[in-house]
Amino acid sequence: MSVVILISGRGSNMQAILEAGIPVAAVISNRADAPGLAIAAQRGVATAVVDHRSYASREAFDVALAAEIERHAPRLVALAGFMRILTPGFVARFKGRIMNIHPSLLPQFPGLDTHARALAAGVKRHGCTVHFVTAQLDHGPIVAQASVPVLPGDTEPGLAARVLAQEHLLYPRAVRWFLDGDLVIEGGKVRVRGDHAPLDVSDRA
Repeated sequence: MSVVILISGRGSNMQAILEAGIPVAAVISNRADAPGLAIAAQRGVATAVVDHRSYASREAFDVALAAEIERHAPRLVALAGFMRILTPGFVARFKGRIMNIHPSLLPQFPGLDTHARALAAGVKRHGCTVHFVTAQLDHGPIVAQASVPVLPGDTEPGLAARVLAQEHLLYPRAVRWFLDGDLVIEGGKVRVRGDHAPLDVSDRA
């Protein structure tokens, strides 16, 4: 019933999952200096580093990463600011068991710099998406989304902060749904079973 979380930096979504009381078996980073490792260790969670720079190829790195993950036998692998593109082989190995949170309302703005791109596009709402990971970047089946209004005169840091607050609410909820066995993928779409809140958990203020 446990989760392994992959991080590359501060791990604020990792911290939100831990604070929600979700069982986390380990936190793994591709960077030894990731601040999130210290946060996890302070909470008594096992940590490990699999440094991508130590491997000659993405495939070799992913094999080593998968081996470290499987030592903890998790039910779910949760990406929380993990800044590596996973190979198709890795994704296939954990098919249906890898979840990510992306800072946009997918399918809008896959990839990087989402908040700047949202402001440049003039969208009225922006937000975040929890989705299952597939070989195609930021295109897996959507589990849940949360949105915030884009305000007149918004700046990238201000918009990012409001979206991040929603991420911290949404991601633990989606992980819990998975662990409870309430997420079903049918025809490439996710259905949530049981008595749960709507999929779009939005800040309507």
